[in-house]
Amino acid sequence: MAKNLPPRLALTPGEPAGIGPDICIMLAQKPHSAELVAIADPDLLEARAQQLGLPICLHEYRPNCDPTPHRSGHLPVLPVPLTQPVSCGMTDPRNARYVLDTITRAAHGCLEREFDAMVTAPVHKGVINQAGIRFSGHTELLAEVCNGPEPVMMLTAPGLRVALVTIHIPLREVAAAITPAKLGHTLRVLHHHLVHRMGLAQPCIFVCGLNPHAGEGGHIGNEEQLVIEPTLQVLRESGMELVGPLPADSLFTPDKLTEADAVLAMYHDQGLPVLKHMGFG
Repeated sequence: MAKNLPPRLALTPGEPAGIGPDICIMLAQKPHSAELVAIADPDLLEARAQQLGLPICLHEYRPNCDPTPHRSGHLPVLPVPLTQPVSCGMTDPRNARYVLDTITRAAHGCLEREFDAMVTAPVHKGVINQAGIRFSGHTELLAEVCNGPEPVMMLTAPGLRVALVTIHIPLREVAAAITPAKLGHTLRVLHHHLVHRMGLAQPCIFVCGLNPHAGEGGHIGNEEQLVIEPTLQVLRESGMELVGPLPADSLFTPDKLTEADAVLAMYHDQGLPVLKHMGFG
């Protein structure tokens, strides 16, 4: 987009029987400095607006027109048809392809500079897998669409950034998935982002151990000794400021977090419960 034009954001409403369409309708009630474009079935949005009792005027999205700031009560729509009728709270695997089509359409639009960014509402991973489509999350799908290197997930809340080495895999598979290559790649991507996107000249990253008490010197698991610490040492020699491996149960305390620019957790539920407790909204 030209510098003097507002950004154009693609909204994907996610699971059609869930809260995503409601969020889009509620979001459209207020003015915004960006242009919002919902990629969805317009009949779904119209029906949900009626159920919510909120006024909405849907417009056909015109990609060849310059973006304009969002007007309250209006919403441009790039139509993607549902496969099956929707009832709130009643998921249907037959609509799984619709959900994925909205996400991939938004992603391709971003890659082609049609959209400046995309904002995703919640999906239901289980229903998509019930449809026979292997799906573990937005992150992995977007990585596939982008055909890029393995992605790194980082979530933020006031006073805390948490990145993950492993994301949406069963807990029993976590230890085997934490390899020197995987850990090294994750830390390099995280460090690069903190420097080049967050403007931190020398970021300090705290690294969780995998096991309780970070392995207790090898008495409660040896991944810290065999994988994590050797990898951290190699990266420290390249100039990264890395602290750890640290016991996760005492890392997330206010005094320690004041020293960290980001925390790297080994698995999903090691780091994200703390972050969501601090800033779920």
